[in-house]
Amino acid sequence: MKVKILAGKDRSKEGEIIEIDRKNYRAKVKGINIVKKHVKTTKEKKGGIISKENFIHLSNLKNIESTKKEIAKK
Repeated sequence: MKVKILAGKDRSKEGEIIEIDRKNYRAKVKGINIVKKHVKTTKEKKGGIISKENFIHLSNLKNIESTKKEIAKK
């Protein structure tokens, strides 16, 4: 589902939802709200700074993709 960001540092950008946290009313959008995470080196993984998407509240998102049902009703 494609959405548009209504508030925050990535305002007016568009992206696709990757993951939804229904309990906390949050979603991850591909390429939006990128944060840097510092990861410690372990025996299995190499450490360093990783960029990844963080959750954004659903009230700051607007659906811009119409479904087939909505189009049929019009």
